[in-house]
Amino acid sequence: MTLLSAAGPDTVGAREELERRARPRVDKVVSARDAIGEHVADGDVLAVGGTNHARTPMALLIEVLRQGRCGLSLARPLTCFEAELFIATGMADRLITSWVGIGHGWGLAKVLREYAESGRVVYEEWSHLGLGLRYKAGGMGIPFLPSYSMMGSDIGHRLNVEEVTCPYTGQSLNAVPSLNPDVALIHVQRCDVYGNAQIDGYELMDTDIARAARRVVISTEEIVSTEVIQRDPSRTVIPAFAVDAVVHQPMGAYPHECYGRYLADEDAFRDYAERIRAQGAAGAREYVMSLVKHPHHDGFIGSVPSERLDNLVLGAKGMMPR
Repeated sequence: MTLLSAAGPDTVGAREELERRARPRVDKVVSARDAIGEHVADGDVLAVGGTNHARTPMALLIEVLRQGRCGLSLARPLTCFEAELFIATGMADRLITSWVGIGHGWGLAKVLREYAESGRVVYEEWSHLGLGLRYKAGGMGIPFLPSYSMMGSDIGHRLNVEEVTCPYTGQSLNAVPSLNPDVALIHVQRCDVYGNAQIDGYELMDTDIARAARRVVISTEEIVSTEVIQRDPSRTVIPAFAVDAVVHQPMGAYPHECYGRYLADEDAFRDYAERIRAQGAAGAREYVMSLVKHPHHDGFIGSVPSERLDNLVLGAKGMMPR
């Protein structure tokens, strides 16, 4: 298996490209359709923000599915069933992650296993820390970071990760290569029109992903004034100069969760899992059709019973500090 993102020249090129790009302080709010249409192309490496079913940019991902991009690679630390939607439809042929599955009673990824074992998709498995270091290195503009991660296992060998010798101690370390995705898709709780984004709860790897990516699209639960952002600037973990487009999308992570706003919809997860058990990959494709038949994410949200959504919101508020 070869590395997806070559270290060295690719890192230098990405850094030079990012330094050349102008991201002026202008209103960047656009529709999901326009954001994906302008910034996501066939063959791109997409870095997906959040982890598992936490703050997944589902509205943006569904729009990518709706527009039918192909030849994509998806990179995410812990991946939920959104990965299966892309491989079952043939829109992604490589996953870069440390784990795939819904978990929490639903089990591992049946569609991924079918496609990986048959050679229809490349499953590029890294340790969780290993993938995080790839983003960190990409954001720092350096070709690799040294780490003990994956040493003593066959993961590094399968990925052809090179080892380096520490010049101070003589110890052997893995040289974890940088990763500079073509596009980062990230969902946050609040953002101003310029792209200054704040995240409540765990930031996960999103700040490093935003710094490493060549283009960054943010979806946000609410648009707030810059004055609101400035009242607590330490919470602005993704600055405007790192962002290309802002999409205002309440419930933008649904049916996944967004900390403090709504819980994950277990009924939706159960529906997906039952389709997969009954039909395999055809069930995933059927689920995609149930999503993209709506012209936009608001239409999808509108198809969900309001009482069900209200309960998800109440449940999330009930978990917040008082």
